Amino acid sequence: MIFASVGSMLPFDRLTRAVDAWAGENPKTRVLIQIGSGVYEPQYAEWTRMMPHEVYLKHMTDCRLFVAHVGIGSILQALELGRQMLMLPRRASLGEHTTDHQLDTATKFHHTAGLAIVDDTPSLHLAMSKLLASPLSNADRLSSFAPESMTNKIRDFLLTSIPR
Repeated sequence: MIFASVGSMLPFDRLTRAVDAWAGENPKTRVLIQIGSGVYEPQYAEWTRMMPHEVYLKHMTDCRLFVAHVGIGSILQALELGRQMLMLPRRASLGEHTTDHQLDTATKFHHTAGLAIVDDTPSLHLAMSKLLASPLSNADRLSSFAPESMTNKIRDFLLTSIPR
């Protein structure tokens, strides 16, 4: 299954349309899209506007490919679950966001194992097919807890910095 999400804050109809078009061309592959408040309603893929977080995580855990916008929350959750991801950044020039910070995030994370980033919908279609046929090797899962060395430093700082 392919699980796609536009995130929880803004619509991203360009991504929804692209994933839905791919689903129409590949009817044997189950595709589920969380479309948020988008105007476009998929014609070929299963879809929902929003889902409880535990259901979202279950779909992310069960999918063969996670497709999303280049949001840091989406990246971190996919890394925690060890899912291969394909991402398309929102663009301010297309009215998809107020800034192009997702392009900066894409630049920062483009070498991350298990993550592919594309610039446009034709590239997204090609990558979806390619990644199902030949999955990316995933990096080690990202822990959802801070390393003990970090929490020790914070504890030590707090214990030595607070006046008694």
